[in-house]
Amino acid sequence: MVDDKEKNMKCLTFFLMLPETVKNRSKKSSKKTNTGGGGGGSSSSSSSNSNSKLPPVCYEIITLKTKKKKKMAADIFPRKKPANSSSTTVQQYHQQNLSNNNLIPAPNWQGLYPTIRERYIYCDEIDLAADTVLATLYAAKKYIVPHLARACVNFLETSLSAKNACVLLSQSCLFEEPDLTQRCWEVIDAQAELALKSEGFCDIDFQTLESILRRETLNAKEIVVFEAALNWAEVECQRQDLALSIENKRKVLGKALYLIRIPTMALDDFANGAAQSGVLTLNETNDIFLWYTAAKKPELQFVSKARKGLVPQRCHRFQSCAYRSNQWRYRGRCDSIQFAVDKRVFIAGFGLYGSSCGSAEYSAKIELKRQGVVLGQNLSKYFSDGSSNTFPVWFEYPVQIEPDTFYTASVILDGNELSYFGQEGMTEVQCGKVTVQFQCSSDSTNGTGVQGGQIPELIFYA
Repeated sequence: MVDDKEKNMKCLTFFLMLPETVKNRSKKSSKKTNTGGGGGGSSSSSSSNSNSKLPPVCYEIITLKTKKKKKMAADIFPRKKPANSSSTTVQQYHQQNLSNNNLIPAPNWQGLYPTIRERYIYCDEIDLAADTVLATLYAAKKYIVPHLARACVNFLETSLSAKNACVLLSQSCLFEEPDLTQRCWEVIDAQAELALKSEGFCDIDFQTLESILRRETLNAKEIVVFEAALNWAEVECQRQDLALSIENKRKVLGKALYLIRIPTMALDDFANGAAQSGVLTLNETNDIFLWYTAAKKPELQFVSKARKGLVPQRCHRFQSCAYRSNQWRYRGRCDSIQFAVDKRVFIAGFGLYGSSCGSAEYSAKIELKRQGVVLGQNLSKYFSDGSSNTFPVWFEYPVQIEPDTFYTASVILDGNELSYFGQEGMTEVQCGKVTVQFQCSSDSTNGTGVQGGQIPELIFYA
């Protein structure tokens, strides 16, 4: 059996959907009783008495046909007293309506009330999933449920990564969610090559493709941008039921092809990649080769100015550095430190010390982990000039770092045994708008800690 409360909710929902003419029936009935003349006094009085007994339509609809005491909607669903700020906002809203003689609520009246009960919306616990969240967001937007829409956007922001950033960029523009759009751009800019190589990139619409190809802060090699555009064109041909030919790929790309900054590619990338792709005409290929080599450069339709990309920031955790006759030695041991940030950043690499005994070459294996899971690692070499400066060592791709979680940065160095090391380490460092906290790591087996040691710098995008 359906309980009384659910019946009341259904009745109330039905009433809210009724046209105003039906809701005002009681008012019209009462007016008719006052139009009778003196000769029809008895009839008029009888009619008046009859109509005066009619309850309001709202009362009729939600009253249960039981022997229980009749209750109004306000009695069945009592409203909790809202917080001062919410109450003030609601009162101001209603006062404004009265002042403007506006008896019809605004379409977004639900946004004034913080709780589900106050908005008269039936809702279970919100259980969002990656494969349904976009459909849920669409429904929340369509039926003006702002709090559910915000829950969907929060879910998308926390699950945002290079794999889905391009698709979510397209959807965020469609749903007019500027905050989500900005978060998508942050990921795409910092992890551009991963985003462009993702399967989701091929699913975006043409307008989103143009906006990405036009992006000045895209942090990627231009050959990667070119290859991603060709991959998108291939899928777009399939969507339009076109044959997979070079001509059709160029056709679906249209003017977006000229947003790719082909003249800024390394000469090897152009000669071995774009020049042999078949997408460029013979004249275009010839002119770009002349652009690389000739003193008098031809005019090109392609943008010839390199993208600015992103400027990396450096978080230096030591206040001074030093060297001694018997330190710092490596011998294949691990130097490690843990850190956490208060906003999402992308770790691009570490700044490391070099030899304290003149110029030397080092081999460095750098690694970034979260709860024992390796998120990024790279093996590379760098040359130190004997100074106390730091020298950058980069990951292949920037690693996304979420706020309020500790990550472990590690390095194993092989080279000159004696090198500089940091002193007077800080537990907290402010780098622009990002606050970084440091703590010791159990992975460190070579003496590095918060107060001193290696890994003096974190290099990141924010």
